[in-house]
Amino acid sequence: MATPLPDNIQTAVVTGGARGLGVHIVRALHQAGFRVVITDIDPKPAEALASELDLAGETAVTATLDVDKPDDFQLVLDKVIERFGRCEVLVNNAARTAAQNVFDIDPADFNAVMATNAGGVFTGCQVFGRHFRERGYGRLINLASLAGQNGGTATGAHYAASKGAILTLTKIFARDLAKDGVTCNAIAPGPLDTPMVREVLGDNLDKALANIPVGKLGAPDLVAQMVTFLASPQAAFVTGACWDANGGIYMR
Repeated sequence: MATPLPDNIQTAVVTGGARGLGVHIVRALHQAGFRVVITDIDPKPAEALASELDLAGETAVTATLDVDKPDDFQLVLDKVIERFGRCEVLVNNAARTAAQNVFDIDPADFNAVMATNAGGVFTGCQVFGRHFRERGYGRLINLASLAGQNGGTATGAHYAASKGAILTLTKIFARDLAKDGVTCNAIAPGPLDTPMVREVLGDNLDKALANIPVGKLGAPDLVAQMVTFLASPQAAFVTGACWDANGGIYMR
């Protein structure tokens, strides 16, 4: 017979948790003792990661969530509450990456990227923020980007604008939820050492490194550890903040 889980184990929902940076975030939260709900638009990689972390399906479970569909957030939250009774953490990680000259961006594509990246964060914070407010506790963590702070140098205007909007939304939700025991923070990574970034940089990798004061790409696991801290009860005095991890490219 399986050993019952402690009643005080916290549940964290991660959007886009089955690929890229999301995988590092899911692993870090699970290792820190959180029950993780790995959400993604594609259920197969999410199921593979959940099985790797916990074959019993108690501390790592999956849910299909498309951040372009606002109803999906409520459906996932309802399922989490039905199974575990409550939820304490939402990590808004899912996003569309886009690199394109500003004069080549179709307005429809601009609106689509904004809707996915900023719109998804807005809906997630709104839906889960209501639940957290009712419970008197919660952690909202939004993945922004260096591009949203410096206008983007290797990304498109649609991506940079969406990440800037996320920083503003973070402040708004932080302000409105602070009195209810709920924090809302953002993390703004610079270029991370991931296969995607290395592929995008290609032969320009050395040139890119020369423009980073610390001289190297960032570690995805560092960002994941930042998420884990902000998700913890110990981070109660931090809200409305943007945590930078950019190797010194942008200082303020």
